Amino acid sequence: MATQSTSKSRTKPTAKAAQAKNTAKEALNSKASKDIWMAGLGAMAQAQAVAQEKLHEATAHFNQLAQGLSAGIQTSMVQPASVKVDRLEHLFEDRVARALKSLGLPTAQEVAALQERVSALEAALKTNAPKAAPRQRASATKAKARA
Repeated sequence: MATQSTSKSRTKPTAKAAQAKNTAKEALNSKASKDIWMAGLGAMAQAQAVAQEKLHEATAHFNQLAQGLSAGIQTSMVQPASVKVDRLEHLFEDRVARALKSLGLPTAQEVAALQERVSALEAALKTNAPKAAPRQRASATKAKARA
C-alpha cells in the first residue's frame, strides 16, 4: 500500500508545479510571438524602404523621359513648323508686293521715303516762311472790285 500512495503522489502534480509549468509556457509563447512580431515589422520596414527607393528611381526615369520627349518635340516639330510659317509669310509678302506693284501702288519703302521728304519740306517751310497776312476769300475780293 505504501508503494501505491507514493506512485499516486508522483503521477499527480501539485498545483504549484502546474502553475509554474503554465507560466513557463506562457513566457515562452509570449517571447516567441514578440520575436515573430518584430521580425514581421523588420521585414515590412525593409520592403517599404525598397519600395520607396524604387519609386524614386521610377520617378527620376520618368522625368528624364519626359524631358527628352519635350526636347525632341521642340527640336523636331516646333522648329520646322516655325520655319514653314516663315517661308509662307515671306511668299505671301512677295505676292502681295507684286500685286500692288502691278496695280501701280507704291511700296512701303517708297511711302516711308515720301513721308520723310514731306516732313523735311514742312520743317523748311516753318523756318523760312515769313508771316503773311491771312488771305481773303475770292468772293470778298470780287465784291470790293465791284464797289
